[in-house]
Amino acid sequence: MSKFRKLLNASLLISAFSIIVVLVLTVDSNTINAIMGIKYEYIIAAAALHAFSYVIWGIRTKIMCQALGHNIDILKAVEIVISSTLAACVTPSSAGGEPARIHLLHRNQIPVGRATAVVIGERLLDAILLLSLVPFALFIFRDMLSNYQLDTAFILAETIVISVLALIIYGMWKPEQTKRFIHFIVDRIAHILGKKTEVTLSPILARIDMELEHFHDSVWMFLTEGRKGLLYGAACTILFWIVEYAMLSVILMGLDQNPSIIVVFAAQVLLSIIMVVPATPGASGIAEFGAMSLFSVFVPASLLGITVIAWRALTFYMNIFVGSFVSIKILKDTDMIGKLLGD
Repeated sequence: MSKFRKLLNASLLISAFSIIVVLVLTVDSNTINAIMGIKYEYIIAAAALHAFSYVIWGIRTKIMCQALGHNIDILKAVEIVISSTLAACVTPSSAGGEPARIHLLHRNQIPVGRATAVVIGERLLDAILLLSLVPFALFIFRDMLSNYQLDTAFILAETIVISVLALIIYGMWKPEQTKRFIHFIVDRIAHILGKKTEVTLSPILARIDMELEHFHDSVWMFLTEGRKGLLYGAACTILFWIVEYAMLSVILMGLDQNPSIIVVFAAQVLLSIIMVVPATPGASGIAEFGAMSLFSVFVPASLLGITVIAWRALTFYMNIFVGSFVSIKILKDTDMIGKLLGD
């Protein structure tokens, strides 16, 4: 809990500092007039869209669980994905969200291996969609960004995503080779640390072997009798990202701006790839400065700061607030916390 609190504080501080810098660089006399003229009903609509994306995500989780033979209540699935956004906001590349969802799905009577397959399956669907859109987004932005200042970030982020995707696919396709590789790495570590470590790691390796087999079997279930669930999951993935990316267009409408929807979506595809770079907790700093660079193509300088703030408020701070609320509810629902509270 202490480590989590430190990560949360670091994420919030970096984000707040970045927003201040963005404001200093963009605020002028026109910004105050723009703030006074904001149509708040559009900001509320954008927040409603983000809330709706939680529901779509929960439906996707439910569908993919059902494809593997496990039923989960839709409200519980939505709770799980909302709760996981809190962990995602404080870890690099949002990587903490996946273990949180696996743990919560397992607590709902879904075996760890199959919960892992569902969560990794969702991540794969996201990665495949976004990576397939990157060439189109780069084509749209090819002449809009001076000096190609974000090329390095694009290349690094896409390399990381493709590498992780390739490793996961290899682990699914060749589980025995993957197990041998994991055993080799662990044996090297144990040899360095001593025999006691080897004894301690032995049952952990056995558990990893078992869960890797479960994961392999589950993925193949998606590709055989679970194909319909995978197809519906892909449809939910497309709808999820359409809703998420539509938020920025609605925010801009609230600021009396009406840029091309294609350009707005392309900017967010590139920003999503940049935010995969595991540099800061919750991509704080990277998100704000990346958004400032990309949004500057279609947002006037005087509105750039408040646009970034509104977008980040919904995609980051709202996740922290709602995720914290739901996480507390989930913790209070457990027997352990109930006993501690004297129930």
